[in-house]
Amino acid sequence: MEIINEKLANAINVQDKSIVSRQIIKKPNGNVTLFAFDEDESLTEHTSPYEALVQIVEGRMNITIGGSPYNVEEGEMILLPPNIPHGLVALEKTKMLLIMIK
Repeated sequence: MEIINEKLANAINVQDKSIVSRQIIKKPNGNVTLFAFDEDESLTEHTSPYEALVQIVEGRMNITIGGSPYNVEEGEMILLPPNIPHGLVALEKTKMLLIMIK
């Protein structure tokens, strides 16, 4: 078992023109994944059958849910409902925690 005892912001680094991810927990009932986005990097609109919670660890993102845009900043969270299209764009170098519950 890996013990993680560090600040989330220090657990991953932003890479130029990339999206980097680090899986923290993978269980049958859900996952916790840390992402690092360079500025303007994005995930195109998609759906998931599962509810997910996004927390911005550092930076800012524009997250679109069901066609409505939301600017989410450091320390803020937003819920991604199941089966609703969502996409996101990093407005600056951003680190994001994704908690997906199955």
